[in-house]
Amino acid sequence: MDWILQIEKSLEPQRDILKNHRLYSSITDLDSIRVFMENHVYAVWDFMSLLKSLQNNLTTVSIPWVPAKDGTLAWFINEIVVAEESDINESGERKSHFEMYLDSMSELGANTADIEAFIKNVQSGSPIDLILRNTSLDERIKDFVNFTFQTIASGKSHQIAAAFTFGREDLIPDIFIEVLKQSENLRFSTSSFRYYLDRHIELDGDEHGPLAIEMIKELCHNSEEKYKEVLHISKQALMHRIKLWDAIAEAILDSSIQRKLVG
Repeated sequence: MDWILQIEKSLEPQRDILKNHRLYSSITDLDSIRVFMENHVYAVWDFMSLLKSLQNNLTTVSIPWVPAKDGTLAWFINEIVVAEESDINESGERKSHFEMYLDSMSELGANTADIEAFIKNVQSGSPIDLILRNTSLDERIKDFVNFTFQTIASGKSHQIAAAFTFGREDLIPDIFIEVLKQSENLRFSTSSFRYYLDRHIELDGDEHGPLAIEMIKELCHNSEEKYKEVLHISKQALMHRIKLWDAIAEAILDSSIQRKLVG
């Protein structure tokens, strides 16, 4: 049985919902893109913890060093870490994609104070669920991030890889293309924001996405049980993404209503 084909077929309903989500048509002006970014930035941030957990599991990051169990998997993860953690931005500077996103938010006038305060709390060592509990974020955004860290806490590489691959790498090109269309049609995307979106569409679609599929195959080793767990986690990841998109679409609508009332 071609498990990857079966998984992708099973995920088509959720992927279709995301590709045709009302969120994209709600991006109608500069304020709406600001609201989008202020909420979506938490998904940009927690992606790195998925990636780093895979790096911890599949490469050697401890001292003294010993060879990784699978050189191909180690190479793949390290390649993505280099691109995500120290890529070149549109000005030729080395920055993480998360930092590029923050720069884009600043250029567009979006509020970065909340996510910066969040990061400071993370740096202080406070538990993620406690930090989230003390924010005013929509519960669906909190659930999205908590699901990421619950998956990481499982310690099961194939499950973490499922959330990483089918919940992120294999999905991002489709949804970012829609966001890019809206921002370009309305002519308010900055060069840094366009660069960020284009970079992810390019990397995830042409390089990281296909490699992530190979990672799933390597980790599952033709195990029916593992492939079923991959499908289960992948569906959960997509459902959380749908709810995240619902939350952001509603936040954009609420912001628009508030502005009209004030105006």
